Amino acid sequence: MSVTNTSGRRKTAVARIYMKEGNGTITVNSKDHKEYFPTLPLQYIVNQSFEVSELIGQYDVKVNVAGGGIKGQAEAVRLAIAKAIVELDAEKKPALRAKGLMTRDMRMVERKKPGRKKARKKFQFSKR
Repeated sequence: MSVTNTSGRRKTAVARIYMKEGNGTITVNSKDHKEYFPTLPLQYIVNQSFEVSELIGQYDVKVNVAGGGIKGQAEAVRLAIAKAIVELDAEKKPALRAKGLMTRDMRMVERKKPGRKKARKKFQFSKR
């Protein structure tokens, strides 16, 4: 039986997954993924890698996810699952890459600058 460990990141969320052959259960932080990600769009994001690679219901996934918001966590889980699928079967990589599931989204929140209210907001300019 093949077991793989990978991680995925998005914004400040980090997901570590343990994937093995099974019946398709996804457990996130000791909860069912449908309980942890309550909305259908988030559940779709989590399952997207399995749908693209046509492996729905073939692997059990245990996920530890921390940091960020719920959407960033879902996208981190999606990346980790995609990386694990490629680790098990390299022939699935072109299909996953075509859908953009193999790329780490590097966009992060810009830091607040000193002397300003926010990252880019400046104080109101007064000519007189």
